[in-house]
Amino acid sequence: MNQIQLLPAVEQFLSQPGRLFIGGTWQDAADGRRFAVENPATEDTLTEVAAGGERDVDAAVAAARVAFTGAWAQHSPAQRGVLLFRLAELLDQHREELAQLITLENGKPIATARGEAASAANIIRYFAGWPTKIEGSTLPVSPASGAPMLNYTLREPVGVCALIVPWNFPLTMCVWKLGPALATGCVAVLKPAEQTPLVAIRLVQLIEAAGFPAGVVNLLTGLGAQTGAPLAQHPDVDKIAFTGSTQVGRLIAQAATGNMKKVSLELGGKSPNIILPDADIVRAAKGAADGIFYNQGQVCTAGSRLYVHASVLDQVLEELQRHAAAHVLGPGLDQASSMGPLVSARQLGTVRGYLQRGQEEGAELICGGDRPAHLERGHFIRPSVFLDRAERACVAREEIFGPVLTVMSWTDIDELVLRANDSPYGLAAGLWTRDLRSAHRVAAQLKAGSVWINCWNVVDPASPFGGYKQSGWGREMSKNVIDAYTETKSVFVDLA
Repeated sequence: MNQIQLLPAVEQFLSQPGRLFIGGTWQDAADGRRFAVENPATEDTLTEVAAGGERDVDAAVAAARVAFTGAWAQHSPAQRGVLLFRLAELLDQHREELAQLITLENGKPIATARGEAASAANIIRYFAGWPTKIEGSTLPVSPASGAPMLNYTLREPVGVCALIVPWNFPLTMCVWKLGPALATGCVAVLKPAEQTPLVAIRLVQLIEAAGFPAGVVNLLTGLGAQTGAPLAQHPDVDKIAFTGSTQVGRLIAQAATGNMKKVSLELGGKSPNIILPDADIVRAAKGAADGIFYNQGQVCTAGSRLYVHASVLDQVLEELQRHAAAHVLGPGLDQASSMGPLVSARQLGTVRGYLQRGQEEGAELICGGDRPAHLERGHFIRPSVFLDRAERACVAREEIFGPVLTVMSWTDIDELVLRANDSPYGLAAGLWTRDLRSAHRVAAQLKAGSVWINCWNVVDPASPFGGYKQSGWGREMSKNVIDAYTETKSVFVDLA
């Protein structure tokens, strides 16, 4: 075992219960409630954090509103950019500390967590350049009155934003939403997932250290029903940005109707990954394995449906089994581990249920499907591969959110595109081929927000990210996300 030592700063952090951050003050929940945060690799309690309730939600939203109309409104775009650049530097300086917290509460291997921490700084740095680039326009209008008119538009911040983030990328998802919210001049109430609140607490400590005014970013840790639901329903919240399951996304959309909040949703997926017969099969099989086993399969864009041309099916299955067997399962702090545990006992139960149902419904389990014998504790499951010739089993149709791949074969490319698009989801898709003409033709036909050719899971803050159909509303990152956090005002001036 090659387990890394926890930094003293991390040990100190864990020695104190996590608190809420409201109006620039760290405080306990109004009713004093807390909940335990578990290490999914050991099932031990890491620490306890405050469990916010309705009174805390009211206080956080009120503090955000005061900041929005007060101190934050007095900051120029250039000043907002300076603060974001300062935050990016702090994220870089505390990268290892953040990575260790991610691994402890989420379970992912430390190398993956380090990549997430590095990415967070780059995302904030990207959005730090945006405040001075948000602009309106002048329009050559011709009103019916014939009077000379000047017409211009202004881009203004939406206001108080509820940012509700998931547990699979607990730091990345925070900055995906905080970056554009702060760049545009909005204020935020951040609600991390109950499974992974620790890195969000540390992030907000760094936001405080960067010098953001009190109330600009508020943090509510707590359970979904007691904290997230009243936040989503709150009448003084102007916008909700949510990443999570499609099921919860529907509830968020319903909650927003009370005061017609703006809503952006990044939801589930059951992404098709296609291997054409002319592809580099070794490379394609490795890409397919990485596309489903990365982050223990707990990725909304996981390439969980693999369509392989019948002529190369046996070769691909052999390669996939080899990649699955090569994974070393263990605690994320062990640097030898290439796959950590699932995030919780509940998630492990969900994945096990799909493994059982898949076999009962006729899918052939090629490898995996059980717990590693050498790991007595923790929420571990071996990477698993199904072959479903009929493409009817639940494992071929439903999002599992675990390291479970379902392989199907195909022979006709036009029929394949129909099969790939036959899903309520449309978050991502990919294909592997040496024929760029086929690649571009198929990519244009796939109904997905991201299409990867000879690669998988490539994201960049300058590129939009989001889904078609039930995979969400709107886009994260890039210039597209600026629209989600701004209102456009049209101003007419009579020049007669």
